[in-house]
Amino acid sequence: MKVVDFHCDALSKLWENPKVSFANSPELDVTLQTMQEGDVALQVFAIFLSERYGRASFERVMAQIEIFRNQLIQSGHLSWLKWREQVNEVKSAGKRWGLLSLEGVDGLEGNLFYVRLCYELGVRFMGLTWNHANWAADGIMEKRGGGLTDKGREMIRLCNELGILLDVSHLSIAGFWELAELVSKPVIASHSNVFEVCPHPRNLKDEQIRAIIAMDGRIGLTFVPWFIRRDQHPVKTEDLLPHIERICSLGGAHHMMFGSDFDGIDQWVDGLESPRRYQEWVNILLKHYPEELVQGWMSGHALDFLQKHLPKQPTVLS
Repeated sequence: MKVVDFHCDALSKLWENPKVSFANSPELDVTLQTMQEGDVALQVFAIFLSERYGRASFERVMAQIEIFRNQLIQSGHLSWLKWREQVNEVKSAGKRWGLLSLEGVDGLEGNLFYVRLCYELGVRFMGLTWNHANWAADGIMEKRGGGLTDKGREMIRLCNELGILLDVSHLSIAGFWELAELVSKPVIASHSNVFEVCPHPRNLKDEQIRAIIAMDGRIGLTFVPWFIRRDQHPVKTEDLLPHIERICSLGGAHHMMFGSDFDGIDQWVDGLESPRRYQEWVNILLKHYPEELVQGWMSGHALDFLQKHLPKQPTVLS
């Protein structure tokens, strides 16, 4: 069954270690080989600037875009998804695709021209924060729990104008509700689970889930063990089922997808250690749910969202 995964951090690992190859390096969870083995048709690659390497800068954002362009696209490993008109190809063709997102706008340095430049360079999703505060908003782990800054609101308006879609994973609760009021298109939570099932601050409260459903957004359940359950090690694939059940009970059966966070974690769910295990996960889901629903969760709901909300390809005038 075809798979879409809405979040991984392979680009930051490739930036950290230039000797690592996207083709098949064991240092990576997500490689061309593991995507092929798991039938991942589309992988969203986050540009994530780890705090370990000092102040976030636009130079580091550009460096990861270049890695994506050179090592994943121009190498012939993946095709680059930028426009809604390409989504039918993802649905039908056998090739693999990549899409760029930005996890935290720290590296844009408060410069709205860099937002515009990211769009021109192919970035299609932006999450405002990682865990902490930046120039645009407070992250979910920032103790004061503030919302958006004035510059952050300007950025949202520019994203609306350009067609950049917004991601609420990692955003403070106050920021979530402000963003929900400002966006012109539905938001996604690319890699978040359900707070009611596992009370980690990074997970979504029921009222947030209902709000995403009401705007026809998408929730990407994630494979981060400590977002799945906090009282058991090791975490198993079946431990994700209560999160699925909760979202279904809130009316979100047709708003779910998956955002693994592969390459952003150093502990894994037993049975979901890399994309190569996706088809085993499909088989587990098929024991509990109809095939039509499972197909939606694995790829259909994500692709329908992209087909509706990615920007239209501009007409080239000769």
